[in-house]
Amino acid sequence: MNKKIVIFTLLFTFLFGTMTFAHSGRTDSSGGHNCSEKSQAKGLCSGYHYHNGGSSTKSSSINSSPTIKRTDKNCSDFASYDEVVSYWNSKGYSATNDPENLDGWGNGKVDDGIPCEAPSSYDKTKINNSPEQVQYKEEQLAIKNGEKQGYNQGLSDGYNEVPSNNVTSNDSSTFKQGYTSGYDKGYKEGKTKIEGEKVKASREGYALGQKQDNIAIAGKYLNHQGLKNSFESGFNQAVTERVETKKKKFTELGYEDGKKDTYSPPTDVEKVYGNSYQNGYDKGQNELKQEYVQQGYEAAFTMIKYHEPDLTNEKFKEWHEEGFASNKEAVKIGDAGFMLGQQGDDFVIPSDYKKAEPLYTHYYELGFKEYEEEQDAKQKAVTGSIGVAALAWLGRRVYVVKKMIG
Repeated sequence: MNKKIVIFTLLFTFLFGTMTFAHSGRTDSSGGHNCSEKSQAKGLCSGYHYHNGGSSTKSSSINSSPTIKRTDKNCSDFASYDEVVSYWNSKGYSATNDPENLDGWGNGKVDDGIPCEAPSSYDKTKINNSPEQVQYKEEQLAIKNGEKQGYNQGLSDGYNEVPSNNVTSNDSSTFKQGYTSGYDKGYKEGKTKIEGEKVKASREGYALGQKQDNIAIAGKYLNHQGLKNSFESGFNQAVTERVETKKKKFTELGYEDGKKDTYSPPTDVEKVYGNSYQNGYDKGQNELKQEYVQQGYEAAFTMIKYHEPDLTNEKFKEWHEEGFASNKEAVKIGDAGFMLGQQGDDFVIPSDYKKAEPLYTHYYELGFKEYEEEQDAKQKAVTGSIGVAALAWLGRRVYVVKKMIG
């Protein structure tokens, strides 16, 4: 009986000592520590040894005897929680695969798949197979699927220039988040792509419009309204420019003919070009008329009485006379000269009237003549009055003398 008790005690001591001393002591910065005397006595370790793959370059502290690696971990064996997670992930442990009982450390059972009870602020998605990581991966997958679906839809809508929102209310919030992000990206790329193709379509339409008046839209642009519109816009721009260039040519031709007073409208051309010629001709004729009107206007400053110019074209003569008659400024200058002469003032011509000196002088002389005639009439009137008075006096004297003689 005593022999059995001794054997049982030794067996219990060996097992308990292994669990106790194999996990005792803390590791240094190299991940190891010196074996205690008790552990060495039990043959559990010899000198300095490592835990969890640690190593050191300090050869002086390493015993040449083989080290004994532990095969079981307690949470107190780790220097930080990051080491716990690193160990847990490297082993591929989970809530249902935790042979070292790290998940249930402290209570002896597997609980939530989180080893050694993570700090409250720790990002648990870093822990393999944890509920948080599982949920995170599911959310990331939903976001990825949403982005892919949203991108494809956005790319199509952007290219076709028709915004839409096909995400349903039944989709998860994370899926909607990914869908929105993907849609925006796809729509932007689709718009960029179609804008580039629209520029190309416009250029092709423009090139066609430079050659002909009838449009013929390429088949590749017929099924897309934006591309069709761009092709038509380019075509119409080229046709308009071509027409405007031709109109300008006929306008210039008409203008030259109008200035030369030669009317030669084009034949066998579209009405729009005939109208351009007429507009140019009318402009040239109007400028030509203004030249002759101005000549007549200037003549009024020096011409006392209108004399027809030496012109063979009756139309030019009419324009010249029209200009002469329209010069109200010359009439004003003539009136000013006449008034100065009529007042009997000395002849002085203002600087503003120098351009019409002959006209001003002529009317001054007319006014001054009138002034002289008026003065002469007044003198005669005074002289007549004196003669009558003298005759009356003389008659009275004769009468007095007769009375005296009688």
